Amino acid sequence: MWLVTFFVVPLTIVFLFSFLSRGEYGEVQLPLTIENYKRLLSPIYLQILWKTVLIGILTTVGCLIIGYPFAYFIGRAKKKYRSILLLLVILPFWTNSLVRTYAWIILLRTEGVINTLLLKIGMISSPIQMLYTDGAVLLGMVYIMLPFMILPIYTSIEKLDMSYIEAASDLGASPVKTFKDVTLPLTKPGIIAGCMLVFIPTLGYFFISDLMGGSKTMLISNLIKNQFLTSRDWPFGAAIAVVLILLMLIAIGLYFKATKGKNASKEVL
Repeated sequence: MWLVTFFVVPLTIVFLFSFLSRGEYGEVQLPLTIENYKRLLSPIYLQILWKTVLIGILTTVGCLIIGYPFAYFIGRAKKKYRSILLLLVILPFWTNSLVRTYAWIILLRTEGVINTLLLKIGMISSPIQMLYTDGAVLLGMVYIMLPFMILPIYTSIEKLDMSYIEAASDLGASPVKTFKDVTLPLTKPGIIAGCMLVFIPTLGYFFISDLMGGSKTMLISNLIKNQFLTSRDWPFGAAIAVVLILLMLIAIGLYFKATKGKNASKEVL
């Protein structure tokens, strides 16, 4: 009943709205149409979709590059230090992500902390435009999503049987080869889970691109928000939301395929 009320019913309404038409004053009305989906084939919307997916992929890769070494360090640390290190990872969740995003704005803006410091030490002659760029959006995404990458990988590393690594060392494998052939495959479920936990929410985060990208960065989540709140074109906004949901379902399907079904997903847990 809970899932039907708060999941199935809202999604059904959104799906039905996507086939309706926008009235003259922004109301939703008949006739039924597929024009809302045809509009998405316009080059400008396809470009926004591609940019959203690209930002999601780059965010996932960035979180993986930064998060894996950190998760490995925590997983291999002494037990008395693990709780402290995990607390440092979880600590950002105690503060609203919107507040943390504003902190980055203070750091990156033209008159912000970083530019002021660089000007004072003479490294630059004029402020650098760091805010309201795609790079700033990517930085904000990586910062917000990093803990979601670290925690699943840490779980896999913590469960790692060190006897396999010792056996590889006894057989003459170098540390690099041991990591590539032993550690990395055994922690693959955690890597895949972390990638999904980062990539899927990234597709729907609109406030980071709004605040750190300004009007220069338009992602599909911003487009949906604008259609519902600004343009009052609910049918078109619903159609975009349906496409976004399909993208997320495809990503989840790839996750289960990569983890080889339920048994592998249980291993991650």
